[in-house]
Amino acid sequence: MTTRDGVSRPPAMPTGKRMAKHRNPVRKEMLHNRLSREQLLKQIAAEPPVPRRTLSFYRYLKIENPRDLRDELYREWSELGVRGRIYLAREGINAQLSVPLANLDGFRAALEGRPGFGSMRFNPGVEDDGNSFLKLTIKVKRYIVNDGLGDFELDASVAAPHLKPLEFNRALEEPGTVVVDMRNQYESEVGHFEGAICPDVPTFREELPIVADMLKDKKDEKILIYCTGGIRCEKAGAYLRKQGYTNVYQLEGGVINYAHAVKQEGLPSKFKGKNFVFDERLGERITDDVLAKCHICGASSDRQINCANEGCHVLMVQCEACGEKLNNCCSEECREISLLPPEKRRELRKADPNLKNKAWF
Repeated sequence: MTTRDGVSRPPAMPTGKRMAKHRNPVRKEMLHNRLSREQLLKQIAAEPPVPRRTLSFYRYLKIENPRDLRDELYREWSELGVRGRIYLAREGINAQLSVPLANLDGFRAALEGRPGFGSMRFNPGVEDDGNSFLKLTIKVKRYIVNDGLGDFELDASVAAPHLKPLEFNRALEEPGTVVVDMRNQYESEVGHFEGAICPDVPTFREELPIVADMLKDKKDEKILIYCTGGIRCEKAGAYLRKQGYTNVYQLEGGVINYAHAVKQEGLPSKFKGKNFVFDERLGERITDDVLAKCHICGASSDRQINCANEGCHVLMVQCEACGEKLNNCCSEECREISLLPPEKRRELRKADPNLKNKAWF
């Protein structure tokens, strides 16, 4: 089968007795990817290169039937050659994806033509090589961000006002302003705003109560918050304001939009280093500053990779020298395992039930 972007797709797999989670029972469509990472890489390498654009967007809106919408979008976007990771819930949509440039206008028009999706704010990638995603994944979740707040409804009356990049820069220069990074530690480790409070937490759901406690004596001060693209700050800002922090503001469009404004408007970048992104790229360089250190030897580096041993896969900062020495693994033990034949590595993972994938996403 050939899609509208000219990319060939493998034929649908034969229907088995058990119904797949996202197989349409009427048309018996296979509405999810069945190929391994290795198969996907081979398939993409064999295809003619297609110029693509990486985008991220989100919106909090009421979706009555997210599973039905999920199947509709999967059919539509597969036909357009879209790749990416999209979460749908009754509270809205959270999407990071890449679209063939030839289909970009059609993609945007179709999405914005849906009720509630008009005038969508799209954040284009800062550094975009077209290889940000290997496949299309659309999942129905209870929440589009795992914030630990449960059924916390956004209320426009307490939402934190948005500041454009220039306004954010000016607010940073005001005496007494507090700026808080609402991302995870492995994100702020490689890049953050000057003087930002960067909580040492591995997940966003752990961060909100910690930040509220850290700021308990600053309820009357101006507080600026930021994240990658803005979605985490929507609820974080409302949560803090409900906790009595009345002077909270969020960076419009997050670090991604800020980086574009720095280039387009000639603003001085008060964000230093790299912006971590949740796709194959792992990061986008915003400035030449290197803020992190290699987890192995302590040398200056902000090269983030996952351990090459699939049974470990932990995310780490590793310099080029240690990467070469350890074959891009986190330890000598993992290096030795990574050099074993694929069958042997699979046997080891099956034999140890405690082995877990430790990638952050």
